[in-house]
Amino acid sequence: MRKVIYSLMFLLITVNITAQQTPASKQTEPISIEGATAHLGNGEVIENSLIMFRDGKIIFVGSSNTKIRRIGRIIMANGKHIYPGFIAANSTLGLVEVDAVKASSDVRETGIMNPHIRSIIAYNAESKVVESMRPNGVLMAQITPRGGTISGTSSVVQLDAWNWEDASIKNDDAIHINWPSSFTSGRWWLGEDPALKPDKNYLKETQEIASFFKDAKQYHNKENLIKNLPFSSIKGLFIGSQKLFIHANGQREITDAISMAKDMGINNLVLVNGHEAEKVSDLLVEHNIPVILERPHRNPESEDHAYDYTYTIAKTLTDLGILVGIGMEGQMERMNTRNLPFYAGTFSAHGLNREDAVKLITNNAAKILGIDDTVGTLEVGKDATLFISQGDALDMRGNILTEAFIQGRNISLKSHQTKLWKRYSNKYKSE
Repeated sequence: MRKVIYSLMFLLITVNITAQQTPASKQTEPISIEGATAHLGNGEVIENSLIMFRDGKIIFVGSSNTKIRRIGRIIMANGKHIYPGFIAANSTLGLVEVDAVKASSDVRETGIMNPHIRSIIAYNAESKVVESMRPNGVLMAQITPRGGTISGTSSVVQLDAWNWEDASIKNDDAIHINWPSSFTSGRWWLGEDPALKPDKNYLKETQEIASFFKDAKQYHNKENLIKNLPFSSIKGLFIGSQKLFIHANGQREITDAISMAKDMGINNLVLVNGHEAEKVSDLLVEHNIPVILERPHRNPESEDHAYDYTYTIAKTLTDLGILVGIGMEGQMERMNTRNLPFYAGTFSAHGLNREDAVKLITNNAAKILGIDDTVGTLEVGKDATLFISQGDALDMRGNILTEAFIQGRNISLKSHQTKLWKRYSNKYKSE
């Protein structure tokens, strides 16, 4: 019986490994991409561009009319488009493989205050879900835990790696806190009134959060013989090396959360989701707090909002001078992460300038995650993490990748999904 079990385990492991695409090897020869329209990620566009990179780094960005010697392999991309690799913020990619299989889910831990939980340790670089992001140009992601009041620590990865160590771009970039709501609703399934009403526990819950951070700050202000792991893990918030991502909705909630953080001396803040963020825009601008919006394909949270509120909010906040990105939190978030460019396209279709929409998932996202020194734009000296698309990458009809590179490595665009597509498209062709 034991031999049978071991044989089945070996078969499952073998099938899983062989199903994955082998990560690309390190770049060995220079590459020149000529003739494409280059969307630099900072709002600029170069028609008929020339992009060259070597040893994983971009060494030239400009017009193909420039009299400069092309090096290495030359890719003629006339009529196509080049973009920096898209970045998915606030995602659970690689933390869950199959929702119905509990053993494949490592998205949350038990407990309420878990700042010491590191999502990067649980990240599965060989996930079939992860590899299905690359054909749409999503080449990097912030891996974020869920649950509790303080969920834990996120990290930023690139999506073509052997393991989490190889994947990591920035470890432990931020700690995530879920701010309570000042309103609650009755449990309709128990016959309670489902209408919203003030939550009597709101003040108590916010005081508990403030007390936790106050105790943590005092812990770091004195020598301690006994180590407190949760308190030790948030030292970066007080010295500015880590960001605090506040998941909060509502004018009162956002204001209270920012006030608490400022009182504790935590200044490196990011607002996540942020319904009604436009109502406290002066506060956000004053403290230079960016906002990671939810996906636009949803209904407005309030009956007072316009029908297209979720589609126009990116333009509204951008016009107010707030740095905006797009997050993935919500139903089926891992699978929907592949639609990241189309969410940016939706914001563009509802008022946001097209190149500003590209910035939401390139330069803006890189700035918010603190990785803009190496990725987010097509600039000399940055990583050659980019892709070539046949058309507009924010449009489903144009987002057809022909080549993609992560740190100069020519990565595979095949996945379990592309295999199924080819399999069944051939089936119907034969009939």
